[in-house]
Amino acid sequence: MLLVIVVAVVALLAGLAANRFLRPRLLKEDDDTGMAVKDLVGPLLTMTVLLLSFVLVTANGSYGKAEVASRGEARALDQLVETAEYAPQVQRARIQADAVCYARAVREQEWPAMSDGHGSPAPSVWSTDFRLTFRTLQGQPVFGMLVSADNKRSDEREERLTQASASIPSAIFWFLLATLFITVTALGICLPRKNNRGQLVTLTVITALLTTMLVIIRDVDRPFGGIIDVEPTAITEVERQATRDFLAHSPAIGLPCDDQGTKVA
Repeated sequence: MLLVIVVAVVALLAGLAANRFLRPRLLKEDDDTGMAVKDLVGPLLTMTVLLLSFVLVTANGSYGKAEVASRGEARALDQLVETAEYAPQVQRARIQADAVCYARAVREQEWPAMSDGHGSPAPSVWSTDFRLTFRTLQGQPVFGMLVSADNKRSDEREERLTQASASIPSAIFWFLLATLFITVTALGICLPRKNNRGQLVTLTVITALLTTMLVIIRDVDRPFGGIIDVEPTAITEVERQATRDFLAHSPAIGLPCDDQGTKVA
């Protein structure tokens, strides 16, 4: 980082020195001729648009990974429920009940927490109970399939929690905000002061477009919060199916959790 700053300062000083000492020798022009401010605004606007576009692609990639991880976790949980059909009745009922409670804990407790970039310990209660149940099945054919499905669920949840955190550091966001301010201000300086209605409208449109892009970047960078967010649709559907399977096989046994996925005594 220090190297970049040093090179930038040296480049600026070299440019100023070249303007003062080399320009008279290289260019046969008057000292008051050269590039105007408006000639420099074009490259500045281009740089701003390219920078915003690059960051938008990065944020959108994080959003896509969050959505894929959410669906992958739901598929792994559904596979766990279906694989439990091959387990003995006692273990099957416990695994399917834990799956329902896990899905509820994810949907009702962890999903809201992820809007702030955090997770929740509630689902871990049921993932731990999964493993306790698996231990009683060691040596049986279904053991390996259950462990494999649970490992997939764990990996996808970890990826989901990772993507819940902002992928764009705050320093970069503030830099983009400052770049937007400088660009719009520079464009305003170059506008004529009279008969400038068309130019003012254009400046307003450009400002609105750049601002909208920055707002979208900020929103997409938080996949589980904001306007454009990943909904718990997949995990909700798995919860519904797991509840149906549990009630079909064990109607006399109650679920060990409440509607929020919290363990009950």
